[in-house]
Amino acid sequence: MFDAGNTLIRIDYGAVAAALGAHGVFVDPGAVEDAELRARVRLDPHLIPGASTESAGTHDRYLRYVLEHLGVTAEATVKAMEGWRRAYNAPTGLWILADPAAAPALARAKAAGLVVGVISNSNGTVSRTLESVGLGAWIDFVVDSSVVGVEKPDPRIFAIAVTRAGVAPAEAAYVGDLYSVDVLGARAAGVHGVLIDPRGYWGRRDCPRARDAAHAVRLILGED
Repeated sequence: MFDAGNTLIRIDYGAVAAALGAHGVFVDPGAVEDAELRARVRLDPHLIPGASTESAGTHDRYLRYVLEHLGVTAEATVKAMEGWRRAYNAPTGLWILADPAAAPALARAKAAGLVVGVISNSNGTVSRTLESVGLGAWIDFVVDSSVVGVEKPDPRIFAIAVTRAGVAPAEAAYVGDLYSVDVLGARAAGVHGVLIDPRGYWGRRDCPRARDAAHAVRLILGED
């Protein structure tokens, strides 16, 4: 089972770079990506159980961390970018591109005979987004937090997914990009967790770490 955002679907880093350029801040999409990867790690300690990953406050904190890593600290620019983010491509937002490793990961999992699911803290749009980027054909089910009424890291959302998969928790693995939400949430439900860590910014963790979703599948299958 996979997270959606930052695991199968990536942010449109180019759109963020273009928005910053409109405010006189010129960075390339690669710099935005690196800043976002670092921001995930900084955000993680604030995602305690009961703190929604989908709240405006969480998204604003996340964006501020991205901007700080890009050297953008002027409050006027930060506020302008917060407003831009809220309005951009509503209701889907910035997560609109398939990660390059997503299709190979899903195809390999299906070829191995696995049931493939997605668990996402989302606003009801994740199934449509997965279809729109061409990933839906490999996915057996999607559990969207706004549809089922419970968010990660609550173990109940993982239990819903395991039931849909028709397996025992110990027979399932979950791949996501946030340690406290994805790995610890899965573990609390008895599911194995794999952390997406493209550049080693998470440091030492008590779980398998993968460069991307395709690498995670190879780890799960014992191929890497």
